[in-house]
Amino acid sequence: MATEDEFHAAAEDVKTLPSDPGNDTKLRLYALYKQATEGDVQGKRPGFTNLVGRAKYDAWAEVQGTGTDEARDAYVTLVRSLGA
Repeated sequence: MATEDEFHAAAEDVKTLPSDPGNDTKLRLYALYKQATEGDVQGKRPGFTNLVGRAKYDAWAEVQGTGTDEARDAYVTLVRSLGA
């Protein structure tokens, strides 16, 4: 299980990835980070004209119900797999 320190280190490491992991992976990272730090997604889904906000909301909604520790572990594992 990833510690809180490992999670925060991974959050810093993701800023210096050797290459762009692509939009799907960035959305997954976003969703796991938000789930680990804030819990389940809240609020209304952005409208169809806000494509970025909608994609982020949808990605976060996909991990709804995931526990904090599980989301933290998945985030750290994903960042490590990206070479950070």
